[in-house]
Amino acid sequence: MTRQISIGGVAVGGDAPIRVQSMLSTDTGDFDASIAQARLLADAGCEILRAAIPCADVLNSYGRLCETSPIPVVADIHFDYQLALEAVRRGAPKLRINPGNIGDWSRVDAIIDAAGQAGIPIRIGVNAGSLAIDYQERNDLSLAEKLVASAMEYVQYFEARDFRDIALSVKASSVPVTIDAYRRLTKMTDCPLHIGVTEAGTAFSGTIKSAVGCGTLLADGIGDTLRVSLTADPAEEVKAAWEILAALDIRRRNPELVSCPTCGRCRVDLIPIATEVERRLLQLSATNPDKYRGLKVAVMGCEVNGPGEAREADFGIACGKGMGLVFASGEVLDRADEIDLIDTLFTHIERA
Repeated sequence: MTRQISIGGVAVGGDAPIRVQSMLSTDTGDFDASIAQARLLADAGCEILRAAIPCADVLNSYGRLCETSPIPVVADIHFDYQLALEAVRRGAPKLRINPGNIGDWSRVDAIIDAAGQAGIPIRIGVNAGSLAIDYQERNDLSLAEKLVASAMEYVQYFEARDFRDIALSVKASSVPVTIDAYRRLTKMTDCPLHIGVTEAGTAFSGTIKSAVGCGTLLADGIGDTLRVSLTADPAEEVKAAWEILAALDIRRRNPELVSCPTCGRCRVDLIPIATEVERRLLQLSATNPDKYRGLKVAVMGCEVNGPGEAREADFGIACGKGMGLVFASGEVLDRADEIDLIDTLFTHIERA
């Protein structure tokens, strides 16, 4: 089990739930846009946010974000250690740095001292694209080994200075490299691990890469918090992260929809039926999450994938020619024409 840290009151590591993160895509200096996006992401299920601090001009707005955001907003710092010190003064609940691009060790020391005095953690983020020059030039190590060796060098340095409030990440855009690096890293430290495939891509391809990379690690029991990094609306990152956790039965935020692929046996227009059932399930969950979060609903296109195969679902529909059966736990409750099938299903769900 990893050690536990606290980010603005949100526990990460140890026996805490695996946390979902994202990053603001707004200009951090635009407070109104940033706080609006922070609230939207919190509503979508984001538990920890990061904000880029590229220059001193955004620090006042960042300080206001720390005071008003419904979830912690981590300061993401590169190159300029003074920005990290100023972010701490403005209430940062955590810093994210790559010591390799901060400069000499005296500057890293200043950041460690400031975080220690404020009682906040630091994530040491080592990425394949920003390795320290000493590791970039080594030919005796694989890329995964370079990431891990670099990260562990920083961990040992921080701990030698009596700073243990550390999270770690070793990300690459390559899924195999990322998996290899985290598998190696977890054997060497009890620091909580922030997992993800960096620069994963657009909403579709990036979600696939992240699902394979993060899903593999999570199935191995590796990872305390994750970000799905997409070239897309950050809300898509949050949605994808929750789906990855739900697919592994680790955490679930919404009801589960089980639906079969269509084939020549299907005698109804199944795709819009499944899509509408999913939409209404999410709507129900938003109104009463405690009641509907663990609900499992099946949409089956024919008698082959009917109540028998979907017996484990709490509710479901099995379709015939222009009609369908509504069932619960494998037992038929009702039947309805195709046009009324969804309404009939939800009548039984809401009565339960």
